[in-house]
Amino acid sequence: MKNVQIIDGADNATFSIFQMTDEEFEAVFPDGQDMELADEFAARVGEDRAVAILAPVWDRPILKRDAHGIDGTLFYGWEDKAKHLPASRREVDWDDRAINGAQRLLFRANR
Repeated sequence: MKNVQIIDGADNATFSIFQMTDEEFEAVFPDGQDMELADEFAARVGEDRAVAILAPVWDRPILKRDAHGIDGTLFYGWEDKAKHLPASRREVDWDDRAINGAQRLLFRANR
């Protein structure tokens, strides 16, 4: 199982973590991605398939303290902020100007 954090615009700002099977994760985050916009996922696979893939995920929440790592981040309502995400949708590909020196070293070593 993969842990995915949900980032949305909800006032409660819970940013909850849910577990995905490897197959679900690969559908949402193909080609080594670890970030995806929900609207772009739905556009890529079709709305019906996106709903079918994500429906069982919502029944698998996990407490943050029990999650041993976050494998991906799924953003809802971020269409206006998409320009700030790396085009590759991989955390290690952030623009150097958007991260600190320690992150630059870490990300470069893990590309």
